[in-house]
Amino acid sequence: MADERPDWARRMVEERAARGWSQLDAVRALMARLPADQDPLEQDLLRQWKRWEAGENQPTKYKSAIAATFSTTTGAFFPERSRRDGRAEILQVSGMDTVDIIARLRASDVDQATLDALRITADRLCCEYAYMPADQLLVEGRAWLARVVGLQHQRVSLAQHRELIALAGKLSLLVGCVEYDSGKPRDAEATRQAALMLGTEAGELGVQGWAHEMRAWFALTRGDYRGVIAAAEAGIAAAPTESVAAQLYAQQAKAWARLGDRQQTEVALDKGRLLLETLPYPENIENHFVVDPAKFDFYRMDAYRRVGEDRLAEQLANEVIRANTDFDGTERAPMRIAEARVTLGVVAAREGDLDTALTYGERALQGDRQSLPSLAMVSADLGQVLHARYSHAPEAVEFIAHLRELRNPR
Repeated sequence: MADERPDWARRMVEERAARGWSQLDAVRALMARLPADQDPLEQDLLRQWKRWEAGENQPTKYKSAIAATFSTTTGAFFPERSRRDGRAEILQVSGMDTVDIIARLRASDVDQATLDALRITADRLCCEYAYMPADQLLVEGRAWLARVVGLQHQRVSLAQHRELIALAGKLSLLVGCVEYDSGKPRDAEATRQAALMLGTEAGELGVQGWAHEMRAWFALTRGDYRGVIAAAEAGIAAAPTESVAAQLYAQQAKAWARLGDRQQTEVALDKGRLLLETLPYPENIENHFVVDPAKFDFYRMDAYRRVGEDRLAEQLANEVIRANTDFDGTERAPMRIAEARVTLGVVAAREGDLDTALTYGERALQGDRQSLPSLAMVSADLGQVLHARYSHAPEAVEFIAHLRELRNPR
């Protein structure tokens, strides 16, 4: 029979099971995180917990404490869906489609409606990062960046000039990310530096923070883990209260996990979680440069896989796949899902199930939308387990060769 419980109820059971907790263990862990004005009796809370896991009623006043008990964010455990149709929004706000916008730009008619349409267009492109083919997104992103940069030389007000600089910075971030995904690291670094300069000129802390985050990401995929930590510290100093700081803490956690420091990994993850809990739920969680609360599970999955917490990593990988797949099976974040499948493959390989490990690994490498450096880095974890435990198996050797090609494309 299909499980008709709410997702949060199912997740409460799975999170508890991944830790090997009884319901009473979970209740005691929850009680340790309750504020002083909430002091229920243990047996009363245990009865409520059983009803929550059955999906009979919502834990309304306990949501944030339950999320903290399982080391995640309230928004990830009890998500609020927020999706937009970017093209429809352009028409709704400005009354213009893409052809109209370009015509207005050529006519040098830069009014507020045109700027609004440009802003929403940039947001739309950032939302399409998750699934649009990289070559197509790169062409479109560069074209819009050139249009925005060209407007800076027209007669605009000081406020309009600042907004155009900020837009150019955001589009530069996007273009740089896609360049790096596409195996163009030098182009990506130059574009990242341009984004940082534009963000500084416009006073856009978020753009500055994301430029530092890109530096951390580049360093992570190169294996420069101390460089990741340094870049993240610079980004957090530049944008300490922006959502990008949570992702910077996550990059630190990934680096610490690869350096084998479990304590610093947990410290960085907790700092990111606490920051996200202070921020309002994002208006548009599809934007690549918005840290949606559910993405925090994705960060934790990577860290736990690296430190060998297989049960937690497996549970989070399944959660990442569910959270990013629509009811009709459409994958809204194929790159996150690919890394989740690699995680499931690593867990299976460690448990001695080679066939399942290879199945997950092969599915992860089949996606049309990939970030080659990130996928190669994560897949290396699977390759290492296969090499250590199954070097005698021809199918494992063949898959390892495939991974080598991914890291060193011709």
